[in-house]
Amino acid sequence: MLKVLITYAVNDELIIVNLTDCEVKYLRTGIGKVKATIRLMDALVQERPDVVINMGTAGTVVHQVGDLFVCRHFIDRDLQKVDCLDLQYETDSSALLHEKGYCRDWGREGVCNTGDSFLTETADSHGDVFDMEAYPQAQVCHMKQIPFIAIKYVTDKIGENSIQHWEDKLADARKGLFDFLNNKPLI
Repeated sequence: MLKVLITYAVNDELIIVNLTDCEVKYLRTGIGKVKATIRLMDALVQERPDVVINMGTAGTVVHQVGDLFVCRHFIDRDLQKVDCLDLQYETDSSALLHEKGYCRDWGREGVCNTGDSFLTETADSHGDVFDMEAYPQAQVCHMKQIPFIAIKYVTDKIGENSIQHWEDKLADARKGLFDFLNNKPLI
């Protein structure tokens, strides 16, 4: 039986999914890169999942509230700012997902940009969706050779009272994520 670990940041993002022929475990990572990474590392050792699915909310600049993105490419906007130090700030999980045959045809591809702040503007950042947890989870899974994918529901347009819109759209996000994850085959 396939072991799936589903990560989410806040209690309002938790949804119970019905993945056929899978043992599903849930991990609340909390908000922020460091906390999410530490909690995921502990869970990877304990649970030994075959695949990690991060589900949650994100902001956007150019897309619409209610859009849903399947992310396999991740950027760390904080590390990108210190590019002169030659630190890795991008990772892509496509190859390992493809090799294992997971999450094929899961829909609208997007780039997830992660940082330790709730964005109110995106001066030097690029991506389809912006969150606070996905990049380090993708990087840890890459290092451990565990397939990783993130499903992000757009709750707000960055720069347009984003924090209030995020809070107002959490119920819509739960429904959108539930509908998506319960209607997609993992393999």
